[in-house]
Parts: sequence; C-alpha cells; structure tokens
Amino acid sequence: MSKRDLKKYVAQLTKEQLEEQIIELYEKFSPVKVYYDFVFNPKEESLLKEAKLKIGYEYFPVKKSGRRSRPKMRRSVAQKYIKHFTALGVDPFVIADLMLYNIEIAQTFASENIIKQDLFFKSMFNSFEQAVIYLIANAILTDFKSRLNAIHNNVLDQKWHNTPEFDAIMDRLEY
Repeated sequence: MSKRDLKKYVAQLTKEQLEEQIIELYEKFSPVKVYYDFVFNPKEESLLKEAKLKIGYEYFPVKKSGRRSRPKMRRSVAQKYIKHFTALGVDPFVIADLMLYNIEIAQTFASENIIKQDLFFKSMFNSFEQAVIYLIANAILTDFKSRLNAIHNNVLDQKWHNTPEFDAIMDRLEY
C-alpha cells in the first residue's frame, strides 16, 4: 500500500475507528509501543544513560562475581542505539553525545590495552567521520568542538596508525 492509498483509507475512517486501530497497533507491535511510550514520556536522559552503560560494558565488562570478562569491543552496539534514537526522534544533542561517547570510551580502553586489530581503528575512524557529518548536518558542530579536539588529541597521543585520516577531517573543519 502506498502512502497516498493509506491517506485515503485513513480519511474514510471515523474518529472511533482510528482510535481503535491505533490501540490495536500499540498492543500488537512492539515498535509502535516503544514509539508512543517515548512520545508521551520522553525520558531522554534515562535512555542515554542506559545506552552509555551498554556501550561501556562492551569495553569494560564485569561479571556478577566481580571479575572482568573479555571485552567484545563491538561498534554495532553503539550503532544500534544511535539508529534507535534517530528513529524515535531523540534530540540531536543527545544523539551526538552518544556518538562521541562511543569513541571516547573506546579511546579509554585503547589507552589501557594494546589493540592489535586494525579493524578497531578503522571502526573508530568511521564512527568519528559519521559523528562529524551528523554534527554538521544538525548545525551543532561548534557545541561539540572541544570534544572533537579531545578525541583528535587522544588519537595523536596514542599514536593510532590511522592518525592521518583523523587529521584530514580536522583540517577540513578548519577551526
């Protein structure tokens, strides 16, 4: 069904029929429930806190016994939250904060551990590039200028092998 056909169909329904269908969608489909729960009670701070906790756990996992288990370092966990937040319509500042946090926690991990996988560095560069594009697209680049500089400085301090790529992005920003 096209969007146009849907609009025609919805226009034919009475208010009661529309209400009934929305309630049915809410009860039947989890994404609809999540969306309406967020719309009517947007707890962005608690969502952000939960996402940061899960992302942090990817790099610094702790078992219930108190022992640390092996870190998984999956970028996909952060990407899943970023995509989810974007779909919900979360404030761009919150999404940008999460994007940069993902890189910052990875850098913290890299400062304490030897990383041998080239994929880690490539992945963090991709995250950085996507964050910069997002900041520019939402006209909030200047609000996150200091965090971008801090991330870049950490790349330099830790002597990441893909430092030239980070340098190129920072040079293009010209600030």
